[in-house]
Amino acid sequence: MTAGVLATCRSAQPAVHWEATTARFGAPYIASEATYAVGAHAVLDAYDASPGPWDAVLIACFGDPGLMALRETAGVPVLGLAIASLQAAAALGPFAVVTGGAAWGPMLQRFARMHALDAQLRGIHTVELTGAQIAQDPARAHDMLVQACGQAVAQGAQRIVLGGAALVGLAAALQACVPVPLLDNVLLGAAAVTQAVRASP
Repeated sequence: MTAGVLATCRSAQPAVHWEATTARFGAPYIASEATYAVGAHAVLDAYDASPGPWDAVLIACFGDPGLMALRETAGVPVLGLAIASLQAAAALGPFAVVTGGAAWGPMLQRFARMHALDAQLRGIHTVELTGAQIAQDPARAHDMLVQACGQAVAQGAQRIVLGGAALVGLAAALQACVPVPLLDNVLLGAAAVTQAVRASP
């Protein structure tokens, strides 16, 4: 998953020099409150262990574990896939999020509310497959994701964020089946980092 995110960031924003590191401990894929809590610690550890110095940091987990703590300590702009995606989507109007794993529903609702990004949010829609399962077999998830997108459109979403590192690239693959624009969370994260780097002294 790390390699997939890195390759996408490098391709989408080639003017930025991208490097990636995987957390040294924690769950292979975060899918619960407990693994999210461990993930926040793992993000701080991964940053401390990285060679640096860096101009900005992207937390490549849709949920941004450790975001506020790393912002406090890193001394450079710190973004995450969720904060970047929700900010970009909210600026464009009513939107929804579609992601894998039922536990992410309430977790992402809380995240959006905490960061005051829920005014335009029309819903968080999850499929039963976790992100790890989607990454292993995207074809199996196709119809589930399209159905979840349809539910989001029915609730008034004018754009849909496909959230999760495991869903990188699926927005383009599913777009023909969904009547509103699909937004790739990794592309939005990469764009936000690039903007932060350019704006930083």
